[in-house]
Amino acid sequence: MRAKKNPPKEIRNPRSRLKRVEAPMYTGIVTGIALVQAIEDQAALRVLTLDFPETFCDDLALGASVSVDGVCLTVAKILSPSRVIFDVMRPTLQITTLGQIRVGESVNVQRAAKTGTEIGGHLVSGHVDFSTSLDAVTVCEGNKTLRFALPSAFAPYVFSKGYICVNGASLTVAVLNKAEGWFEVSLIPETRRLTVFDQKQVGDRLNIEIDRQTQILVDTIKETLSEALKSYRFIE
Repeated sequence: MRAKKNPPKEIRNPRSRLKRVEAPMYTGIVTGIALVQAIEDQAALRVLTLDFPETFCDDLALGASVSVDGVCLTVAKILSPSRVIFDVMRPTLQITTLGQIRVGESVNVQRAAKTGTEIGGHLVSGHVDFSTSLDAVTVCEGNKTLRFALPSAFAPYVFSKGYICVNGASLTVAVLNKAEGWFEVSLIPETRRLTVFDQKQVGDRLNIEIDRQTQILVDTIKETLSEALKSYRFIE
């Protein structure tokens, strides 16, 4: 009789038991306007209490991510079906407009995207790159155009007809002037209705997140060309 062979043991990857954690992403489509109900400044952070529209907080849980004027914040406490508390750290306060926000002001808000969510805008991380001033506002036949100052450090990542995120809203760069350091976005009536942009005046500051895919592409090309030039000089 032949000896019975034991079936081979299944080899499992120990990492397969680890829960995969993905960073929250947003679609850039603002889904509500929230009201700043209270602000408490502490030693290392600022505590924001926001009042949300009805049903916005359905199924919202502690630790969930919400975009507030384009800033990814984590739910710290749920006070009621429409009132939520967030903790904002000092580095975020320094980069974004949340350091200057006041009680009674309104903010654009949206929940993190779920699997299968339609991407109506472009993927946004909620990691604001800089805040900038609103330099000009023009209105024509219901459409509104906003002009923003563009810091030279971020100019390489902004292109005409490219994506840009302003206070959490996915918008298209309508006009760009890198030489003078500004860009414009146009707002249709529906965008104006669903966001806080109609409340903004010249001189106000808004949060800007550049398109990550564009940034990666530009930086990769720059690094590749830089390495190629170094090799060329070495050969010479």
